[in-house]
Amino acid sequence: MTTVPFNEENVMKCICGKCPVTKNSKCSKELMEKAHMMMKEGKKPSKKDIPGLYCASGKAHCKDLAFGEMCICGKCPLWTEYKLPNGMPMGYYCRDGAAK
Repeated sequence: MTTVPFNEENVMKCICGKCPVTKNSKCSKELMEKAHMMMKEGKKPSKKDIPGLYCASGKAHCKDLAFGEMCICGKCPLWTEYKLPNGMPMGYYCRDGAAK
């Protein structure tokens, strides 16, 4: 397993925004709008500004995530690409931190 790089390519592959854990989060939606606005202005959002790619960035800053919902990390292209089933944690990176 390798560490997942936090980069634009991986942000584009990320499916966190479709995850039942995060998709109804008002905080995540607001962060995504802010990140899009920053990119339109030519600014590069930081890890804390992107509501997703938690396998690279670690625990979510939003407190309104639905951890009782089923995680979909196993369906993400990064899951296979970076051999995430061989590391820890095993999903719920938004709750448990970045892949190791």
